[in-house]
Amino acid sequence: MTLHAAVLQVLGAFTVVASTLAIACIVSLAVPRGRDWLHGWLGEQVRHPIVWALAVPVLAMTGSLYFSQVVHMVPCELCWYQRIAMYPLVPILAVGALREEAGVWRYALPLPIVGVLVSAYHVLVQYGPPGVPQPCGTGVSCATRYVSVFGFISIPMMAVAAFLLLIALLLLVRHLEPEADEV
Repeated sequence: MTLHAAVLQVLGAFTVVASTLAIACIVSLAVPRGRDWLHGWLGEQVRHPIVWALAVPVLAMTGSLYFSQVVHMVPCELCWYQRIAMYPLVPILAVGALREEAGVWRYALPLPIVGVLVSAYHVLVQYGPPGVPQPCGTGVSCATRYVSVFGFISIPMMAVAAFLLLIALLLLVRHLEPEADEV
């Protein structure tokens, strides 16, 4: 197996795991018993979900730079927008983790929300019905699928999974944030 094939397999597996974890975390936060379980499991350790959330954009940024700088895949216009939503999360969440600041979710959460919307639209452009308007004017077409891991996971699907997991983890941080009157 080549390095490129191994990287694709790891990123594909991460996509499946990230999607599953995001759904499980969101469902747990939506159900009172799930919230109690999460709170009991994590206790008052707000820092852990912030560090976990930090790992997601670090991996996503590393993967996107691998695709563009090592494999020389030219990003399309929508890929650039997804990068714009993902890359700033690295320093934002790093500072939040270092300062153990639970309130980091307030200024980090808008980026993955915008990112998941752009990524989901990009998936629709690639896999949706014919006639979906394509935003790309010049350069690489947004409908081009450079990658198809496990036969269905494209780079925009990887981004959707990463953004969903970020949203779930930041909502978890929000849930664990101490109340203002307790501080």
